[in-house]
Amino acid sequence: MNLSDLRQFLIDSNKAGYAGGEEKKWIKEADHSTTIPYEKGDWKLHDNFFGGEPYGGREVAFYHDKPVWMMTYYGWVKPGAAADPVYAVLRGALMRMPKKYPFRGPKKFVQGDYRYTNSWDGKLERFSGHEIITRKGKILYEAYYRGGLVDQRTGV
Repeated sequence: MNLSDLRQFLIDSNKAGYAGGEEKKWIKEADHSTTIPYEKGDWKLHDNFFGGEPYGGREVAFYHDKPVWMMTYYGWVKPGAAADPVYAVLRGALMRMPKKYPFRGPKKFVQGDYRYTNSWDGKLERFSGHEIITRKGKILYEAYYRGGLVDQRTGV
């Protein structure tokens, strides 16, 4: 598996998944979760989450049907804040995922009077991060995420 190919696949899958807003392709599961599948060539991504408010989930990327990368995430819109405009900003930020760091959005993104800020530590192989959305200096949304390569050598 080539890390450059994985980076590009994650960007492509993100734009076709939640960020792209193609909800008609999403699968409502019996356990009340939602799955957003994506396939391109030898690659597959399985994004599964629970929510509403708050929400949590995980993405797993497969190469030749073998899991190679994953990320978990958990976030919420603050009580009293309108969720729809906040998630519109989040989708805008996710559409601008950095090529070198294809997990969540860029360091900064502004849409109207909303500001998205993302900070992370690590790189594609192992990372963790925190994103927030503010409006006029007030935090309306927060999420935490972490992930990296999986199943790269024999283990348990």
